Amino acid sequence: MPTMATNTSSELDQLRAEIAAIAARMIAEDGADYGTAKQKAAKQCLGNKRIRGEFMPDNAQIEDEVRIYNDLFFGDTQPARLLHLRQLALHMMEELAQFNPHLTGAVLNGTAGEHSDIHLHLFVDSPKDVEIYLLNKNVQFELSEGSPLNKRGNNDPVEVVSFMYRKEGIHLTLYETDDLRGSIRTASGKRMERADLSAVRLLMTEEENQ
Repeated sequence: MPTMATNTSSELDQLRAEIAAIAARMIAEDGADYGTAKQKAAKQCLGNKRIRGEFMPDNAQIEDEVRIYNDLFFGDTQPARLLHLRQLALHMMEELAQFNPHLTGAVLNGTAGEHSDIHLHLFVDSPKDVEIYLLNKNVQFELSEGSPLNKRGNNDPVEVVSFMYRKEGIHLTLYETDDLRGSIRTASGKRMERADLSAVRLLMTEEENQ
């Protein structure tokens, strides 16, 4: 006979799966970010009850659900959309090669859809160098703040430069050069969180050969 602990664990797993599926739909259909989608999905499932951390699926579980949703509902359009964004990302990374660009987010992990933007991490001695480069290219951009890469160290926000390129949104998060150390390591069994120029070129070559 199953114990109460087993039942509780099973119910939690089921609740997480339900929240992940609802959040995935919001991400795929509306372009919601993971945090917002997760909170809205949890509220949809639990109402105004206090949402405890153990109720929440992690981003990897939601990402898996986004893949499933894309396969089910956007299987005829999503692969071409992803390829288009990856081609633009590669071109932009080549343009910004001097600033150590790394691709991250949905365009890298393969879940990018109609509402997805391109997110690049740049590792620079000075954010002003990137701004000056873009100004010299006559790129009109906006500045905002992002989270530090390593929260165990300096918690000061970092600069994010956003602009439109060929009708697509580009977001450059500007980190210090020293932040590059260890930022690309991926634990065994985990998906790569960011990829440099050579890794993205390899990814594109592998896709062309499939």
